[in-house]
Amino acid sequence: MIVMKDIVREGHPALRTKAEEISVPPSQEDRDTLIEMMEFLVNSQDEMLAEKYNLRSGVGLAAPQLGISKRMIAVHFTDAKDTVYSYQLINPKIVSHSVEMAYLAGGEGCLSVDREVEGYVPRYSRITIKAFTLNGEPIKLRLKDYAAIVFQHEIDHLNGIMFYDHINKQNPFTIPDNAKEVE
Repeated sequence: MIVMKDIVREGHPALRTKAEEISVPPSQEDRDTLIEMMEFLVNSQDEMLAEKYNLRSGVGLAAPQLGISKRMIAVHFTDAKDTVYSYQLINPKIVSHSVEMAYLAGGEGCLSVDREVEGYVPRYSRITIKAFTLNGEPIKLRLKDYAAIVFQHEIDHLNGIMFYDHINKQNPFTIPDNAKEVE
């Protein structure tokens, strides 16, 4: 079971390294890692388990956050419209995106960042992703608003990019051009 001590923090080289693509279908080891990543997210959102194991709640986790430089992510959350997003993805790629941008009103956080980082993080408001499932089947997702932001945050981890790299250094609360606020 993954717990907070297994998640690498800022400064760890895996967080700044472009992760390697993995073979499809995935090895049993890679499948097991993805299953554990999803278990962590589900457990972290369960109040009793989160308290028992001292877990910070998360909606997404990328393999580099475990010090594993492989292109794998897990996401698990329900959006404001009660749509459930629960995916374990291999080699996810953004294949298209909107011109319109979006940002979270309260900014973004990260399980690998133990400090508060204030500022707006500009993201595409709509994206299309191609990836492979846990079983090695191709999948295409069209995402918008909060879901698009979560997936972009996790895919950034696969490219060695942290969310705060996108924040305007001179004025962290600059509203990005052509952007809408997402709750």
